[in-house]
Amino acid sequence: MATITRRIFLKRFSWTGLLLWALRIGVLVIVLWGSISTLASGRYSASTWLALLIAGLAQGSIYALIALGYSLVYGILLMINFAHGEVFMAGIFTSVFLAEALEESGFLARHPFLTIGALLLLSMAVSTTVALLLERIAYRPLRNAPRLVPLITAIGASFFLQYAFRGFFGSGFKVYPEFGRMMGQWNIFGANIQVVQVAVFLAALVMMAGLYWFVERTKTGKSMRAVSEDKEIAALMGIDVNRVIVITFAIGGMLAGAAGVLRGVYQPQGISFFMGFVPGLKAFTAAVLGGIGNIPGAMLGGLFLGVFEGIGPNLILQGLGIPAANQLKDVIAIVMLVIVLIFRPQGLLGERLAEEKA
Repeated sequence: MATITRRIFLKRFSWTGLLLWALRIGVLVIVLWGSISTLASGRYSASTWLALLIAGLAQGSIYALIALGYSLVYGILLMINFAHGEVFMAGIFTSVFLAEALEESGFLARHPFLTIGALLLLSMAVSTTVALLLERIAYRPLRNAPRLVPLITAIGASFFLQYAFRGFFGSGFKVYPEFGRMMGQWNIFGANIQVVQVAVFLAALVMMAGLYWFVERTKTGKSMRAVSEDKEIAALMGIDVNRVIVITFAIGGMLAGAAGVLRGVYQPQGISFFMGFVPGLKAFTAAVLGGIGNIPGAMLGGLFLGVFEGIGPNLILQGLGIPAANQLKDVIAIVMLVIVLIFRPQGLLGERLAEEKA
């Protein structure tokens, strides 16, 4: 009897499980300790926290738009498109030249909103084209290959796109022009909120809501959901699987291109051939946080990551006595990924996969 009880205990409570619980408790203690220390010190006012929250939502909405491309492709093909960060880069890096030309001609000063519209059209067109070329040239021939093969191909395509755009446009950094009316500030409850932050957040929300409506309500969206469930059965029901996959890549490219313009308007500096790597990595983290393959999860994961990146260094790291905490904000993404994988490996809105689908 004692032997049976011991076996049941070891089966339910393995050393790995105990270690994970110890890590969870340790992480919670560190987060609570840092947060309580910062809040107790009173070094930041409520208006400062509100300003950090709005900035985090604006940044997170950009991550969410890029993360949707990862989730859409994974939901259809069960493949991580690690070249998606370069799809984002292609749109913004191309549109910056149009922005400079419109600024020099005076068109931007006279018609700032028409300029943003033109930049969106160009950026979305370029990113969509790059995404479709990736699907047709790099991924479609490997559709039935083992999963590791498309993954390695995606990494290679990422490097190819980086250095192709370096060859086209050079290795120097570009800067988006400033849009005068959007550089102002609003005073909300004592906090100085930049107009561009609110505009970027609202624009991203509209796009995300439009995508959700498209997937849930349109015939093409239903076809996408059917293909994500089972491509063979969807094909037997008369659905053109190749067409659905092409549409999926096109939508992901459009959203990445739009995210590029929003990023250029919000953060004009640092536009280069290598700029897709860090946002792409953070967007992938956001997709995993929300539950890879889950569209609402990608949206929530992006916003959650942006807010944590905006508030986390001040709230947690400074409370722990870490100097120059804001310089570590890029580390927040990886830390958040590790924390979520420890507490909820399937993501915030993800579901546990059955063994035959995992």
